[in-house]
Amino acid sequence: MNNFEIDNSGLYPLYVGMDDTDSVSGMCTTYICSVILDRLKDCGFKVDGPPRLIRLNPFAPHKTRGNGAVSFKLVLKSKKEIEKAKKLILRMVQELAVMEDPKTNPGLVFYEGNMQGETKSELHDYALKTIRTIIKKEETEKLAERLGIEFFGFKKGRGIIGAMAAIGCPLDDATYELLAYRDPANYGKKRKVDPESVRVMNRQTYPDTFDNLDDGYMAITPHTPCPVLYGIRGETTGAVLEAQKMVKVSEPIERSQVFLTNQHTDQHLQVAENISQMEKLQCYIVKGMVNDFPVVIEGGHVIFTLNDGSGSVECAAYEPTKDFRNVVRQLAPGDRLLVYGGIGRKGTLNMEKIELITLAPVYEYVNPLCECGRRMKSAGAAKGYKCPRCGNKIRSDSKEKVEIERKLRTGFYEVPPSARRHLSKPLVRGI
Repeated sequence: MNNFEIDNSGLYPLYVGMDDTDSVSGMCTTYICSVILDRLKDCGFKVDGPPRLIRLNPFAPHKTRGNGAVSFKLVLKSKKEIEKAKKLILRMVQELAVMEDPKTNPGLVFYEGNMQGETKSELHDYALKTIRTIIKKEETEKLAERLGIEFFGFKKGRGIIGAMAAIGCPLDDATYELLAYRDPANYGKKRKVDPESVRVMNRQTYPDTFDNLDDGYMAITPHTPCPVLYGIRGETTGAVLEAQKMVKVSEPIERSQVFLTNQHTDQHLQVAENISQMEKLQCYIVKGMVNDFPVVIEGGHVIFTLNDGSGSVECAAYEPTKDFRNVVRQLAPGDRLLVYGGIGRKGTLNMEKIELITLAPVYEYVNPLCECGRRMKSAGAAKGYKCPRCGNKIRSDSKEKVEIERKLRTGFYEVPPSARRHLSKPLVRGI
């Protein structure tokens, strides 16, 4: 099947997607994309719009770090020029991808023509399915063949799954990320970004940029040996470019690139009709009632059970979520919640944020109050109570039920930037 069409401007569109070219020990798919784009521009090829960074299912079993695929669109003058561009891209992916890593299995896809109609709709659906569920490589190949999408898989070739999602992902809500890349000589070394300049940048650009700081400390620098020096996330291209001017560094920046992305849009979340229908390795918004008082387990993780009548699920605020755990500790049986998060292999719901809808009353049982206003003390087993102030005695052993004033309030609570998943939408962006 050939979907090739010339567009209204007389140019030939070519969509390019790639994924799984990086490694847990270094490299970055966005960096490879940036290098390829600069080479294409140097060769006279025209890039249409910003490249796209599409984050996929955070629970995908074979993901590499952030599980991000990239795509971009070229508009070319002839079929011959398209073939030249494809050969150049294919060669550069083979040269730059970390092929020696056994967990790296790159994929590259090309779609020629205008993306519209049923093809566009099918690719949208496929991308959302890839972001929210687990897709098999065979399913991707069948769809690509039916839609006339050319694909190349290297080694096990699993990267074609994300590569195709990257060209088809709908971006009804989107953000931007500016990524600054290091000189290769500095890979693996401590990043030299001035913290105070980041705080100044945050004061002047927040909330047009966000997740710059975490409890006052820099959140824009990664902690891996990858090529990224820092990443600034924001609502517009202009916002992240303006923010970059304020960030001071003491090492050379090799290049930088702004990506249009689905990061921080909650695109990975599905609304669960009930708890019993939720599946492992998927992400949900689910409503339920707290079933028991939260407990702190080894490692500092806070756990409680959410129930909705159809079933129950264990919910966790893990140690890296920091002060978010303090909120979760204050939950009580009967509290009604909306929980946003994903279910791991063990079936635990990893919370990204919660909305506390209603608070249940919590009671404690205390010694009775004396007529003089002082709280009485036990007079001994089965001997009732005695007032330590006036000496008054009562024979009853029953305690008084008193409602405890709760400090927790209804509303939204979220994990800090350092614990936030790439796709999770921060409250500053709205709900």
